[in-house]
Amino acid sequence: MSLQLKQQIFEEIEQNDTIVISRHKRPDGDAIGSSNGLAELIKATWPHKKVYVVNEDTSDYLAFLNANHDEIADDVYQNALAIVTDTANMDRISNSKIRLAKKLVKIDHHIDISHYGDISWVESWRSSTCEMIADFYNTFKDRLVLNQRAATFIYTGMVTDSGRFRYETVTGETLRLASMFLDQKINTDYIFANLYLVDFDYYKFQAHLYKKMKITEHGVAYLHVDKAMKEKFGLTNEQASEAVSAMNSIKGCIAWIAFIDSDDGTIRVRLRSRFMYINELAEKYGGGGHECTCGATLTSKSQIKKLVADADAMVKNYKETHEGWL
Repeated sequence: MSLQLKQQIFEEIEQNDTIVISRHKRPDGDAIGSSNGLAELIKATWPHKKVYVVNEDTSDYLAFLNANHDEIADDVYQNALAIVTDTANMDRISNSKIRLAKKLVKIDHHIDISHYGDISWVESWRSSTCEMIADFYNTFKDRLVLNQRAATFIYTGMVTDSGRFRYETVTGETLRLASMFLDQKINTDYIFANLYLVDFDYYKFQAHLYKKMKITEHGVAYLHVDKAMKEKFGLTNEQASEAVSAMNSIKGCIAWIAFIDSDDGTIRVRLRSRFMYINELAEKYGGGGHECTCGATLTSKSQIKKLVADADAMVKNYKETHEGWL
């Protein structure tokens, strides 16, 4: 089935001279990597095509990639093929005009709760959408041109969404596909330095987090990065959201959650787990994502206590019915 879908997508790309590519709001490495990586593959293969990467927000954290940010008139969509990568539902697409396109293709690795697109290629078992783009290239590598810029985008997305190739979704196929981009002699020192080096002052924020984090009775680590904390340490929304990573190595805590105050008054929730799937909890609160990496949005602080209680009950049940967790 996936081969048939890939063939359909390849033919659509081949047949259309105008292509608009978008991804999800509040982009991560996979969103930027998959959308721009695919765009660069198409440009290198068909230099005559008009390929636009159109989105309504950016990422300071990933600015080092120099991703494309094109602006186009509404009438360009009329004869355009639109491709949306790494986006589970249409509400999250960072392009409010994407529906103007004559045809829409979805390429995504999230659980397919909200189906959209004239062609929908979804493989939720993949470690990243960039892995799917890598697979797409590998399937048609005798007909597609891979350059260093495309390789940098795709490899970066694979690295970030797989936790540097540590998550359970990583397979031998993931690493075999990643090796194609290393063969392009991409600058991995530059990529990893930009992704993971932090300013010294950020360690002060991390030290503060260790004081503020809490653990429930049955092993849910959680913390709340409120507006006052963001202002005190001069945090961007992206830096504040990374607070969830500070709790990922606590023995006995198989779920950890960060609540981050947003500028619009909502509270962004980042949920993580190991051994146990936590996506059902995210879906209960109107969110979604992967089994062990997902998110949601709350509208009031009163919901935090309820969500934490639900997570604690979920962990309690898992520990009582499973063995082998640490």
